[in-house]
Amino acid sequence: MSLTSTEYDKGINEFIKSGLTPIASLKISPPRVAESPVSFECVVEQIIALGTEGGAGNLVICRVENIHINKNYLGDDGKLDTIKLDLVARLGKNWYARITNDALFEIEKPTIKGIGVDNLPVHVQNSLILTGNELGRLGNCYKLPNLEIISKLKNQGELKHILELKNLNEKERKVHLMAKELLKKQKTEEALAVLCSL
Repeated sequence: MSLTSTEYDKGINEFIKSGLTPIASLKISPPRVAESPVSFECVVEQIIALGTEGGAGNLVICRVENIHINKNYLGDDGKLDTIKLDLVARLGKNWYARITNDALFEIEKPTIKGIGVDNLPVHVQNSLILTGNELGRLGNCYKLPNLEIISKLKNQGELKHILELKNLNEKERKVHLMAKELLKKQKTEEALAVLCSL
């Protein structure tokens, strides 16, 4: 990929230079890269210059005519599997990042309107333990837990002992740490219920 960004002279075959394999497209004339797990056949609709100085670049707006997906990169659900793709992110200058399993985490996309951070309890909004990302995940919940769920949690194991503490600051700190651990395990609704127990 880096090698193909070289400005070779007109007429130089970049497939030969890069060692990549050309494969015929179905709806457009330029070939695709056979090794690519996903490729698009596109028709240029518009090119918008983003400046006149060096490095300004252009915004190229295209219409996708065809999509090719290598089935080896699909998961059991029939959708692209991020881990199988072994993606590389382009950063600034000469820097890239490999998207490894350890670097990945999921955040469920809300299908209905979440309650928002503004409806979280004030002690949660002002938490010194929970990150902005974690607050956003809590705000994605579509409703606050009901009193029945909260009272059930209050009488269980570790949370019960935390809530019996006399020091309010220590109680809040431990509840927030407990919620943080639940969020790491993708148990967002349970984390919110724990936070609402204060």
